[in-house]
Amino acid sequence: MITEEGIFDRTEKLIGKSGLEMLQNSRVILFGVGGVGSFAAEGLIRSGVGFLTIVDKDVIDPTNLNRQIMANVKTIGKKKVNAMARRLIAINPLCIIHPMYECYTPENSGIFHLEDYDYVIDAVDMVTAKIDLAVKCQDSKVPLISSMGTGNKLDPSLFGITDIYETSICPLAKVMRKELRNRGVESLKVLYSREEPVVRENPPGSIAFVPAVAGLLMAGEVVRDLLKAKKIV
Repeated sequence: MITEEGIFDRTEKLIGKSGLEMLQNSRVILFGVGGVGSFAAEGLIRSGVGFLTIVDKDVIDPTNLNRQIMANVKTIGKKKVNAMARRLIAINPLCIIHPMYECYTPENSGIFHLEDYDYVIDAVDMVTAKIDLAVKCQDSKVPLISSMGTGNKLDPSLFGITDIYETSICPLAKVMRKELRNRGVESLKVLYSREEPVVRENPPGSIAFVPAVAGLLMAGEVVRDLLKAKKIV
């Protein structure tokens, strides 16, 4: 029989019962269930986060097989959020997964109720969505972590997490810095790479281990921030 005690016995040894209970009561929303987002989602659920909304309006195709954790030959053609939700519930049947087959835009941002969450994760590609999420989360005072570019990269050891205004090299981060300054966004926690692009392909080239590491780093940062917010670690 599956119980939370059995699933998270090793986790409780690390963060204590109060830490585990806090994670189980935390609400996280994740935008983008691709190479980065899918690994972030699984990292959160395996860490004990009890409520996760996943947002993406795309279906799995063969080009996703090299880097997206829910992508396999049996899930091709399926909605990413539904395939991801089934995988996560199979890991922890006691968690609550809310899949939303939607694309975040400034125009429909109200349907996501960001203020109801303890943390927001941005793993989308669209710059307009990333900028609007940063503005809305600052206005709502909801913690946000945003992924910068992970494509055309080969060395995951060069990822780091810092404020957007401390970034360099990453072309997406450069665009984001300018646009966020123009909108009065004072800070934004981001994951970015210090690696120069290996190639400059569009759509970008990718390999299994780079977005996976990025997603797990983001999940780890979210979990630690949630624990710190409750003074557990």
